[in-house]
Order: sequence, then C-alpha cells, then structure tokens
Amino acid sequence: MKKRHSYRLTVRWTGNRGEGTSGYTRYGREHVIDADGKPEITGSSDPAFRGDPSRYSPEDLLVASVSACHMLWYLHLCSDAGIVVVDYADDAMGTMIEDDDGGGRFSAMVLRPHAIIAAGSDAVLAESLHEEAHRKCFIANSVAFPIACEPTVATEESPTPSG
Repeated sequence: MKKRHSYRLTVRWTGNRGEGTSGYTRYGREHVIDADGKPEITGSSDPAFRGDPSRYSPEDLLVASVSACHMLWYLHLCSDAGIVVVDYADDAMGTMIEDDDGGGRFSAMVLRPHAIIAAGSDAVLAESLHEEAHRKCFIANSVAFPIACEPTVATEESPTPSG
C-alpha cells in the first residue's frame, strides 16, 4: 500500500500598502509562509516582477526544494552505503522562461552538488549515488522540466574534485 503524506501551511499576503490591489504598482508582493511549529519564511515576488530582493521568491524556493530534496536523498544513500559525507553544498540554478503574455514556466534546472567525503570512502560510488538520489527525489519527480546533475566529489585528504 502506498503511503500518503500531506503538507499544510499558510501563505499570508502582507503587502497591502493601504490601498489593497487598487493598482498594479500600489501593492507590495510581500508575504509570509507559515507552518505550525516552524519559523516563518518571508517571501515576495522576483524583483523582475516588482518584488523585494531581500526576500525569497517562489522561484527561489522551487530551486531550493529540488536541491534540498536531492541532497537529503544523497546523504541517506551515502549513509546506507557506508560513505561518510563530511560536507556538502550545491550551487543550483533554475531557468524560467517568461511568455509574451506574462506567464511562463521553468525550462531547466542544473544541480551542481559538491560533496566532501571522509578518507577511505569510495569516491566513485559516492559520485554514482547522485543518479539514484535524482531518481528517488520526490520533488524532481514532480516537476515537468529537465534537471541535470553535475556532481563533484572530493576526499578530505584531497580537495581536488573527482567529477
């Protein structure tokens, strides 16, 4: 039997500048994302769409969600395989295409995870586990655009990437 998981949160608009949405330039795009027992995330639209550049946009959060999901699967798979990851960072990038009518979609994403593994861990296996992490990532399996993964792996004793 398949397990079902539900995620509930509230997105609350905080950009009313006293005139509501009486004009396109008269309201702010600021909002707060809140879930019980978790800290708030302050959001806005992308600065290209009159948003606050100091806040996360939905587009930022989509890229972060794919990247974080991949990372969490990767760490899980490495742990199961006896590979000790001591550091991990991903320089992820998503590309969105805006249509002439203002709509649009993401057309691609590239993950560039860099893992540092403990001496004695299998770097070849560590690099190959990115493929399985990508196949298992819930978020990557839910989007309609291609996601490339360009991983590198280094050992603690050798900071030169193997990938």
